[in-house]
Amino acid sequence: MPYILNIETATKNCSIAIAKNGETILCKEMAEEGYSHAEKLHVFIKEAIDNLQMSFKDLSAIAVSQGPGSYTGLRIGVSAAKGLCFALDIPLIAVDTLEVLASQVKVANGIIIPMIDARRMEVYSAVFDSNLNKIREVQAEIIDEKSFSEIDSTIYFIGDCASKCKTVLTKENFIFLEDKIYPSANEMSALSFEKFKNGDTVDVAYFEPYYLKDFMITTSKK
Repeated sequence: MPYILNIETATKNCSIAIAKNGETILCKEMAEEGYSHAEKLHVFIKEAIDNLQMSFKDLSAIAVSQGPGSYTGLRIGVSAAKGLCFALDIPLIAVDTLEVLASQVKVANGIIIPMIDARRMEVYSAVFDSNLNKIREVQAEIIDEKSFSEIDSTIYFIGDCASKCKTVLTKENFIFLEDKIYPSANEMSALSFEKFKNGDTVDVAYFEPYYLKDFMITTSKK
């Protein structure tokens, strides 16, 4: 009966969940403009452990959202996860942030596109089918009226950039689920458990978050 602590700090949502056999048994989170992750994260973890009357030694692994997302948020989450793994001598599991976000959507058919706000009209996005199989890898892209126009299926957009994107993404098959804003550790539970069962872990010493830095390089227009 493995217990896994899931940590999600890639966006404005500071979120942790403790899961047993892949099911969340307690989730604590707070989303606010000030990015209070440094102050809240360890408090949430300690409160969750205490509320469940557990010990840190009961944990079998730590899972962390690997990005893309906020540079500072990712650093805080990964640093906390690494510290706990070192102290407890347990494995570290990395989970795709956009897959965590996409996991909030349950549809019978169509396409799911989770998006995380980057800057201006830029987003971090990936494309999933209705079974949450990734059919296009993570990209940083500028959204305009031509984005995703080649897809005829119903597209469900989720994330924290609906207000800016729906002004240009106006095709009839585009649906914005505006109540699905931030990734949450609650949806990490099933994903991290599958990785745990498969022995899919990362090196605690060398793991780094996925910043998509290469995509941030631009060249001047001639």
